[in-house]
Amino acid sequence: MTEPVYKKIEIVGTSPNSFDEATANAVAKAAETVRNLSWFEVVELRGSIADGKVKQYQATVRIGFRLEEE
Repeated sequence: MTEPVYKKIEIVGTSPNSFDEATANAVAKAAETVRNLSWFEVVELRGSIADGKVKQYQATVRIGFRLEEE
């Protein structure tokens, strides 16, 4: 049995409500198509503005997952 090996992907989650929700949306979407999710790290927070108000929160998230053994 070998030690586990991980891969990282980077995605951007969005939300009209909060950075927390944008992060959760990113992880939830990744979980739909990627198996063995193990951890995440938020690497950037930003958003868009419309009419002087926050329109959208964006969270860039790196997600690590364990590669399967063959």
